[in-house]
Amino acid sequence: MVAKFANAQSGEQPQRDRPWLFRTYSGHSSAIESNALYRNNLSKGQTGLSVAFDLPTQTGYDSDHVLAKGEVGKVGVPISHLGDMETLFKDIPLGEMNTSMTINAPAAWLLALYIAAAERQGVDRKNLSGTTQNDVLKEYLSRGTYIFPPGPSLKLTSDVISFTYREVPKWNPTNVCSYHLQEAGATPAQELAYALAIAQSVLDQVRASGQVPEEDFAQVVGRISFFVNAGIRFVTELSKMRAFTELWDEICQQRYGVEDPKLRRFRYGVQVNSLGLTEQQPENNVYRILLEMLAVTLSKGARARAVQLPAWNEALGLPRPWDQQWSLRLQQIVAYETDLLEFGDIFDGSHEITAKVNELKEQARAELQQIDDMGGTVPAVDYMKRSLVESNANRIQAIESGEQVVVGVNKFTEAEDSPLSAGDDVIMTVDASAEATQIDGLVRWRNSRDNNAAEAALEGLKLAAREDRNVMEPSITCAHAGVTTGEWADALREVHGEYRAPTGVSGARTTSLEAISPLREEAGKVAKKLGRPIKMLVGKPGLDGHSNGAEQIAVRARDAGFEVVYEGIRLTPLEIVTAALEEGVHVVGLSVLSGSHVPLVTEIIARMKESGLDDVPVVIGGIIPPEDADVLIREGVARVYTPKDFDLNAIMGDIIEIVGKGISEAA
Repeated sequence: MVAKFANAQSGEQPQRDRPWLFRTYSGHSSAIESNALYRNNLSKGQTGLSVAFDLPTQTGYDSDHVLAKGEVGKVGVPISHLGDMETLFKDIPLGEMNTSMTINAPAAWLLALYIAAAERQGVDRKNLSGTTQNDVLKEYLSRGTYIFPPGPSLKLTSDVISFTYREVPKWNPTNVCSYHLQEAGATPAQELAYALAIAQSVLDQVRASGQVPEEDFAQVVGRISFFVNAGIRFVTELSKMRAFTELWDEICQQRYGVEDPKLRRFRYGVQVNSLGLTEQQPENNVYRILLEMLAVTLSKGARARAVQLPAWNEALGLPRPWDQQWSLRLQQIVAYETDLLEFGDIFDGSHEITAKVNELKEQARAELQQIDDMGGTVPAVDYMKRSLVESNANRIQAIESGEQVVVGVNKFTEAEDSPLSAGDDVIMTVDASAEATQIDGLVRWRNSRDNNAAEAALEGLKLAAREDRNVMEPSITCAHAGVTTGEWADALREVHGEYRAPTGVSGARTTSLEAISPLREEAGKVAKKLGRPIKMLVGKPGLDGHSNGAEQIAVRARDAGFEVVYEGIRLTPLEIVTAALEEGVHVVGLSVLSGSHVPLVTEIIARMKESGLDDVPVVIGGIIPPEDADVLIREGVARVYTPKDFDLNAIMGDIIEIVGKGISEAA
């Protein structure tokens, strides 16, 4: 203590810890545009890259596939082949870069493209460092970018892990991702338990595959990393992170016999909560982001190794470079201007924190035991999905009732106009020509490659999959041969088939129906006129897998007395219109959060008119800018709902009124 005081008096600088990696999750339009964005961000002090891929890439489709229409370049960068990957990292030395790739079902393929691009740069794969998310199990629960059934998906995850620990030893082959679990409504205990259960399933699969000698298994355990969420209740979230570190240490030692403490470390990156960002008074989101970041940086023993922050205006649309810079500067101020990194863990010895950590650990252990009793995560997928839908319903009901305060949404709603959100350029918009440009480039790529080499490489990939061999080297061969993303995925679809995950809607329990009895009464009146209950089709057109909103609408409509048709995600406009026709629905509700609402919805309305369904009203929810909402209304959409429309009872009341009005007009 005396020595420390003397250092302060003499002006000596205390020793500081190294800051975490600064990342910004980004990518849009094209590889050229995204490359310029990455180089710009790196020039501002960003120390790692976090690549956002567009939905066709994430779900294993080429940009010219029917399901890719309207989705190309919207939520990330389209990567259709090795040429795109080389363009994405042009003038960025991959041997010096730490790159995180949020990719799951086709993680083996995108890593193969990354390795091939590095080899074209003359970089040895052993010098590459970064992360592939590669957590497909949570995609069945929350995000929806799965392709194959759970068994083959776990095998692909295992292949990446078994390959990288030998060939790319500095790579984090899987980033078990609880982030999207919280976005889907998970409580802290559920987030802990489900993520740890998935990690156990992955490691059990690797061990059972026989690809890793037992003497090397501890090294593989040490390469497992996590990607978490941090919400606004930052004391609870901080406690959750300390619980994660303690539970993971326990699992590594007791379940896998890992003795080296370094290999039992809970290594994680984070993006703080996007679910809680509000469209109303969006400038308040800056404070939310800062407070959420404290949860993963204040406690040294549970501090994140990499942090990426959303932008203040993400509830409005795609952030601009300036918005991303603001979030980056926030990280830099905390890391370099404050004295946070000069101290040990300031929460060690805190009775309150210790009590909360122990409470969360006890709850998480109980959930883990329940999943184990079901036979592990794969048999428990339906249970976990249903539980998430219920938890999210409880969260929404708490906001609706005012029990959970959200400033600017259900309290303190009167406000001055914000100069930050005024004008026409508050968000970035993707150039409408980006999709056509990407498709033209894809066609040229196919025409210029050696098709015989591509076909031979694909046959080698399918043979490896059928023979249950590791697919990484055959995938790298495919990358160098010019195979496209869709071709790689189609080859494995041929071997493994495709999968549709449970929706969690049918068995989800909600709170008392008393709060919605007025809705049920109004719905009953309309049903009497119709001669049957209101029938609603809830549809997710395109590749957007963020189904939380659609699920909650389906559950609330069911509880209000509707008959609900909800078939899950990833439907073409034709499939939605066909279902509406065959089911004889009274209203169609669409959910699109990927920015592709205009082309998808206009096609659906056109097809409905062709099918004689022009009298069936269409409503839509999503992150939809006002100018796009105007376009949709002109096309014939009855109502447009955005994140500011948080009251589901009010939405249901609207829909009942719309259907009832249609009956009156028809009469």
